[in-house]
Amino acid sequence: MTTRESIDSFINKCESAILYAEEQYEQGRRQEHYHDVEYSDALHELESMTQQIQKMADSANAQQREQLHRVRLKVQQLQNKMILLDHDRPIYSTWH
Repeated sequence: MTTRESIDSFINKCESAILYAEEQYEQGRRQEHYHDVEYSDALHELESMTQQIQKMADSANAQQREQLHRVRLKVQQLQNKMILLDHDRPIYSTWH
């Protein structure tokens, strides 16, 4: 059984990763390809969070699984948004 403190600590860690990824998404949206490493790191961190959420959910009670499920949805929605952003496109293109 996962303790309440470990779930709370983990959810706080997820929220921090989400905030960092949101910042990278906004920078990527505005500046496109200038922050590739940070953008990629944020996506990698979100993927890591998704995997850790699943592991924690395996030993959590029903209430904790619900909390983890809500965080997982946030993480996955942000991952999808970041993946769909045309981040690698140059600012000025000759292609129309």
